[in-house]
Amino acid sequence: MNRFKEGVKVTVFVSPKNTVLDPQGAAVEQAMKSLGHETVEGVRVGKTISFDIEGEDTPESREMLDKLCDGLLSNPVIEDFRYEITEG
Repeated sequence: MNRFKEGVKVTVFVSPKNTVLDPQGAAVEQAMKSLGHETVEGVRVGKTISFDIEGEDTPESREMLDKLCDGLLSNPVIEDFRYEITEG
């Protein structure tokens, strides 16, 4: 059942939990420092997923998005997520 009535754009940001090692982030940080950016610290590499959905921003739609992000778009054991909703 589709709970959305009008179009919205969703952008999901997924990143490694702070307690999880991020070898890709460490490699990027080292590369940045080797290019002279010595003040860079704590680089984390994640992913961004964008999609459009019919509907509007409601508590019910956010609950559905939480389930979608927590079960499909991120691995809850090692990743955190957040999302932004904008009117389509």
